Amino acid sequence: MSGRGRAELAELTEIALRVAEEAAALAQAGFRARPRVEEKGPHDLVTEFDRASEELLIARLGALTPSIAVVGEEQSASRATSARGGLVWYVDPIDGTTNFVHGHPFWCVSVGLMDDDTPVAGAVVAPALGLRWTGFMPPDPQPPGGGPGPARAAGEAHRNGERCAVSATTSLEHAMVATGFPTVRDRAPDNNFDAFITVKRNAQAVRRCGSAAIDLCMVADGTYDAYWERRLHAWDVAAGSAIVRGAGGVITSLDGRAPDYHTGNIVASNGLVHAPIVALFAHTSPPAR
Repeated sequence: MSGRGRAELAELTEIALRVAEEAAALAQAGFRARPRVEEKGPHDLVTEFDRASEELLIARLGALTPSIAVVGEEQSASRATSARGGLVWYVDPIDGTTNFVHGHPFWCVSVGLMDDDTPVAGAVVAPALGLRWTGFMPPDPQPPGGGPGPARAAGEAHRNGERCAVSATTSLEHAMVATGFPTVRDRAPDNNFDAFITVKRNAQAVRRCGSAAIDLCMVADGTYDAYWERRLHAWDVAAGSAIVRGAGGVITSLDGRAPDYHTGNIVASNGLVHAPIVALFAHTSPPAR
């Protein structure tokens, strides 16, 4: 790891927020305006506003941080799942496009920075909800298996400009948990159905609102106590994961080992309910890493 300091990461977080807000303003102009829709694949939508938002993000980040590569969801060349070394921006121009198309307010622009494949800074702007989250955490190793996360003194997380932190819920039976489902849902365990039923039987509540970036941010601000999902991409989770880390949360793979943000089978939590929820996944189907 490169050992980047707080000052540098705080500056990069401000850049992420600035460009995310610009892209969110652009996308907001198309919200509830019946935008033209195309299908990239089964249940996988894209609009002209996704593409315009991504073009803005790439141009602005390229101008403000010319030495840092930018990977966006709508770039066909970026769909490989391989890791990249050094600093890389991962941007999702509209996370929750299906919601956006249908006029549901649970969508956002997500701008995340990874350093040697660890999420270190990010901003998520949800204009229809009136919410924005930011956060950063230096790329120190995080203990796997649901142990305490890195000391919060090393990082920060904010919701609408106010400091936020993960919840203090200690039991899964009192926890509100979030999840999602992949666009291709024809086989287990990748469709997440078995895990959903198992967690639903054990948690106080499970929510599915359709934006991985917002779900992660709601773990960071203490709304949710945990979140898991399968088959995500780095642009879905880079920003939200950095914000969870900055808020004192824990992120692992579904089996409790170190997360792979490119295969996208992850669980994030306040750390206190992490081991119990990971244990549940072992009783469904063997999780792909």
